[in-house]
Amino acid sequence: MKAILTRLVNQETLTREETKAILLRIVEQTYSPEQLATLLMAWQMRSINIDELLGLRDGLLETGTSVDTTPYEVLDIVGTGGDGKNTFNISTCASFVVAGAGYKVAKHGNYAASSVSGASNVIEEHGVRFTADHDQLMRSLETCNIAYLHAPLFAKAMKFVAPTRVALQIPTVFNLLGPLVNPTRPKYQVLGVASLEQMRLYQHIYQKLGVQYAITHSLDGYDEVSLTGDFKVCSKTLEKIFSPADLGFRIVDPSSLYGGATKSEAATVFDLVLKNESSEEQKNVILANAGVAIHVLQPDITMVECVGQARESLESGRAYQTLKKFIEINA
Repeated sequence: MKAILTRLVNQETLTREETKAILLRIVEQTYSPEQLATLLMAWQMRSINIDELLGLRDGLLETGTSVDTTPYEVLDIVGTGGDGKNTFNISTCASFVVAGAGYKVAKHGNYAASSVSGASNVIEEHGVRFTADHDQLMRSLETCNIAYLHAPLFAKAMKFVAPTRVALQIPTVFNLLGPLVNPTRPKYQVLGVASLEQMRLYQHIYQKLGVQYAITHSLDGYDEVSLTGDFKVCSKTLEKIFSPADLGFRIVDPSSLYGGATKSEAATVFDLVLKNESSEEQKNVILANAGVAIHVLQPDITMVECVGQARESLESGRAYQTLKKFIEINA
């Protein structure tokens, strides 16, 4: 460990194989909590590179549980987190809107590490029991177009680093790793990132992995399409800065995206959005993010048309019916 930390502090890079070995040692619980915290902090002192991140991914997938969703080609919508904005659960809300529009979603998530409520928190607030059972996950996917995969059930290392991540209260390399280790290996991926540097990193990684993707970043620092100003979308075929007006929306006041002070408050906002009873600003942010996701699945139609599909899902009640059915079969 001392040699690894020295190299990281000296701004040296590790190979893909070396970082995979580190991950395997984490799973074997070779490191003490103090050593693990020091390792994560050392990585925060400089940017992780592609091979290092892929090495950690290799180790997580090798030691984890995979989920075969054949015959479905699924989509995941996720953010790296760590933007410090404490927004409501935008990517999770958007996932149910996309599922309500008829697309298959395998939503991968975890408890909050540095905010009030992560995806797993808001799902759990609805009485859902997390499962790694393949038949149950497929039943959920087939019945209501969405399955939820709680990361610690599938990636052993996530469980071992969770207490350290919570104690540190800052984003770590595992915020970057989470979007790369969905156990379904989704063909389609929508990822929100907190910086343009992260956008470039994931762009290279997704190209190496061969997935269909869209990476989003709001230029004022949100790791999603916040509509609080201009935002950038990067995919295999598109790299463009949009204004909210480009999708038919007004600029949103940041205060309207507040996720609440408690997990219960976050769940209330979540429900109001999917019931189509939220503020116009909250609704529009969900429509924008769901529209970007649908565009990954339907690249031959315009982004505005994709937002229209999202609007139909939400305003028709299908998104909320999807949530109710999801709770019914997963409680």
